[in-house]
Amino acid sequence: MVYNIFYAQKVVEEDIPKLPKKTRLQIKRAIEERLSINPVAFGKFLRDSLAGYMRLRVGDYRIIYKIEDDNVKILKIGNRKDVYAKQVLDDE
Repeated sequence: MVYNIFYAQKVVEEDIPKLPKKTRLQIKRAIEERLSINPVAFGKFLRDSLAGYMRLRVGDYRIIYKIEDDNVKILKIGNRKDVYAKQVLDDE
């Protein structure tokens, strides 16, 4: 099964442009090769206030996403030190 990937507007406008070029390519590859194929197997479920969301680790960066049927919505991309501190639910 192939999952459709959707990006929150905030990810496209703020998160992706801030990434270094090399990291941007690594994250793009991870999304295409992992999240579009099997987001449950490659990701990890989050807990507490982010329960219901998942994360994918790409080096020091994290991709926060949610699975809805056969769609994966990317909600946040950022460095691991601060990606969890910001409110992910703003664009949902």
